[in-house]
Amino acid sequence: MVLHKKTGEFRFALNLTLLIILIALLSSCSRRLGYGILLWAAEEPPIPSGTVLPVYIRSNIDQVWVAGIPSEYRVKGDRIDKFEIPLAKLELAGSKKKALQRAEAFAPYALTYAETIQDGLPIRESPDNGARRVYRLKHREIIKILSPAKGNAAVGTTGIPLPGEWFRVLTEDGTTGYCFSYRLKLFEHSGGALAALPQDTQIADDPDLEELLARRWSAEAYGSMVNSRRIVLEDLSQHWGFDPGQDTGMAHIKIKDLDRSFSYTGIKSTGTRSWRFEESTLQMELRSDTTLAVQFIEEGGALRTILFVALSTEVDDLIEQETSRREGLFNTIYTQGPGYTSHNYGTITFSEDGRFTWTGYDLLTPQVIPASALGNGSVSMRLFLAAALADRYAGAFTLYFGGVSGASSGVNFMYSLDSQGFRLEYVPDTSLDIVTVSRRASSPLVLYFFRVDPPPELSEFGTDMNQPSYSDAISGLRQDGAFMEDDDYYSYDENQGSPEDDDSGYLDDDSPTDF
Repeated sequence: MVLHKKTGEFRFALNLTLLIILIALLSSCSRRLGYGILLWAAEEPPIPSGTVLPVYIRSNIDQVWVAGIPSEYRVKGDRIDKFEIPLAKLELAGSKKKALQRAEAFAPYALTYAETIQDGLPIRESPDNGARRVYRLKHREIIKILSPAKGNAAVGTTGIPLPGEWFRVLTEDGTTGYCFSYRLKLFEHSGGALAALPQDTQIADDPDLEELLARRWSAEAYGSMVNSRRIVLEDLSQHWGFDPGQDTGMAHIKIKDLDRSFSYTGIKSTGTRSWRFEESTLQMELRSDTTLAVQFIEEGGALRTILFVALSTEVDDLIEQETSRREGLFNTIYTQGPGYTSHNYGTITFSEDGRFTWTGYDLLTPQVIPASALGNGSVSMRLFLAAALADRYAGAFTLYFGGVSGASSGVNFMYSLDSQGFRLEYVPDTSLDIVTVSRRASSPLVLYFFRVDPPPELSEFGTDMNQPSYSDAISGLRQDGAFMEDDDYYSYDENQGSPEDDDSGYLDDDSPTDF
């Protein structure tokens, strides 16, 4: 009897527990978390994006929301009133009022989607071409446009901003980021299934291509400059190189003798570390981790191959380093002067901004200095010395004279400085190997200029050669005998070297120079 009573009590307790659990389950299904906005149109039932939905459950395990189906989208006679939505495709707003406000803000782009017309188009972390890529789109892949975004303008291969704008977007798998619209085809979709991707657009991961696209490819000549430590700043500043154009669908080659763009729809593998640009003649092959060969068909039908390199240092950093080197060399000349004078070859005065004036150089015209030269111009410390010349001279530079155009406007000299002045040796073009002085002339022309110390009466003029009175005063002092004549050059400290020890045969003395 007691046992029967206990059994009945147990059954009652069990039934009560089950009833409580059932009530809890039923109530949890009817209790809302809030309201949300559908970001990506649902297929079944066909609910358009931008619709406000009641949200009941969030499942982090299944990565879905359970939301209610509005009555206007329910199938007649079907008792199903809820459906699942991937977490990324619905935005939970909170109250119904907040959801309606969010839907109103979303309305201009609620039905807007886009199809990519370029394989490999990137979605980036922020609206900037230099931002980290978070997703790589396939050709004809569909994405959802969420909102316009302010960002840095995308620039084409010609340097001109491309037409289009940045959008915040959502992919089918839930990735969000920013994409530029130049290679997107926008359209509206009100609900139901979106067109499926063609099977042949599904491409396998290609780590080599990913690495290639992430690197900056510079002209092979830049690699040679870095290896030889002979930087041609004028060429480096052109930023020659190869841009695969994954953001624009426009690959671009820019080197000294070529500036050409190639439109394409995708990049496809043709073998180990080699690819072709779809719908163009362009191909590329990664010959090493730092060397890329790019091939294309020229107008005459010939196949041309151009090599590009991945530098260990950014081009802008190399430009900064070379600029600093040149400024340091020039400052040494300027600081020790800035004026230098010679009995036969006149007076050179340098200014802090990298310019010069030279007067009284008649004996050097026209064999060294063109007859049309105006006697002023700019200084470029662009030249380097071969190892065999480094013991004799401190460096080399080019003087670009005003009034002279073309290649002949530059006159090259090697130079050295000592306690008394400035030694120059003329460098003909035949002694140059691009930017390196590789040898002396067969009959070297050596000039010596004494350093000009502005006397007290010149202090008011400072050292700015742009002050006309400074040069005029120097000329006047020379006429008054304020400076040593060149004959005194023979008596200066023999430890500094002397013209008599020079093997050139051409000295800055009173005898005319035979060119």
